[in-house]
Amino acid sequence: MELSNGSFTPPFRVYGKDFMEISFATFLQGITSNPVLLVTVVLTLGVIFVNGWTDAPNAIATCVTTRCMGTRAAIWMSACFNFLGVFIMTQINNSVASTISNMVDFGGNTREALIALCAALFSIVVYSVGASFFGIPTSESHSLIAGLTGAAIAIQNGVGGVNMEEWAKVIYGLVLSLVLGFVSGFVICKLVGIICGGMDRRKTNGFFRGAQIFGAAAMSFMHGAQDGQKFIGVLFLGVAFANGLNGVSGAETPIWLMLMCSIIMAAGTSVGGEKIIKSVGMDMVKLEKYQGFSADLAGAFCLLLSSLFGIPVSTTHTKTSAIMGVGAVRRLSAINLGVVKEMMLTWIFTFPGCGLISFLMAKLFITLF
Repeated sequence: MELSNGSFTPPFRVYGKDFMEISFATFLQGITSNPVLLVTVVLTLGVIFVNGWTDAPNAIATCVTTRCMGTRAAIWMSACFNFLGVFIMTQINNSVASTISNMVDFGGNTREALIALCAALFSIVVYSVGASFFGIPTSESHSLIAGLTGAAIAIQNGVGGVNMEEWAKVIYGLVLSLVLGFVSGFVICKLVGIICGGMDRRKTNGFFRGAQIFGAAAMSFMHGAQDGQKFIGVLFLGVAFANGLNGVSGAETPIWLMLMCSIIMAAGTSVGGEKIIKSVGMDMVKLEKYQGFSADLAGAFCLLLSSLFGIPVSTTHTKTSAIMGVGAVRRLSAINLGVVKEMMLTWIFTFPGCGLISFLMAKLFITLF
């Protein structure tokens, strides 16, 4: 049965116009009665799994390549702290999820809005596969933002569907991930070098072995906090549309949704990522233990700052910028500038590329369904 505005009749409890309460049982009932919501949930969970598989290993790359931890042990540690990051940080401060949810306006027809959201998620898959085939670097975070934006423009027939105030935070995120990541890595590494410069190398190596494990755990925690919240925002938006609501203003994220997203991300992390670990931890800059710790601490600091202010950033770009800052302490030539080129190509291709695919998919899906 459909409501007058085109939305499906939901089994969720709604209070007023802006608040809803969802139990896990009613959520399951909702996805079994609404095929579009089911597809949206499956696609979102799939992207979360891939994110845990491909992005989370960046958090432990330096810890593994400096031989502070074995690969499998580090992966399982990262999976645990990704879980904790999603679960704990969402309860403390869910501003990143709110930014993602409020970044776009899909209009008053919530049935079409849910179809457009499904098209946006499908476009991420299409773009990622195509980019991989042509060797174009990708970022799930930026693909998600571009996909949502393209679908909103399609359904609203113009940029009126984009909340520019919230979207501006994406630009802030680009600056944070590159400039602040680089500067933080440089400053922290420089300070550590000054403080420990006259100490016995054998003693400091022992200390930084443990410190780097702590830093990798902190990076994993903040990766879960940042990327987990992005996809929680998308899932909650889909549930709101299925519930006949135009947004999630005033709604509280249920604990079971945090748990579901964190478990899926942790499962993706546990799959592996040895190739990514080698690429980030070894191919870009050759690091010693104190340098790896400095990069992890700088990256975690930048992610924490952006999470508290509700700024969505790419954890991959934040970590790689921090590593480049650490490498610059030694000499600028120690940095692999090819990595910088890849980051720039990601920004150049992802936003217009994924956004255009999402626009076309949204138009097609709304016409067909």
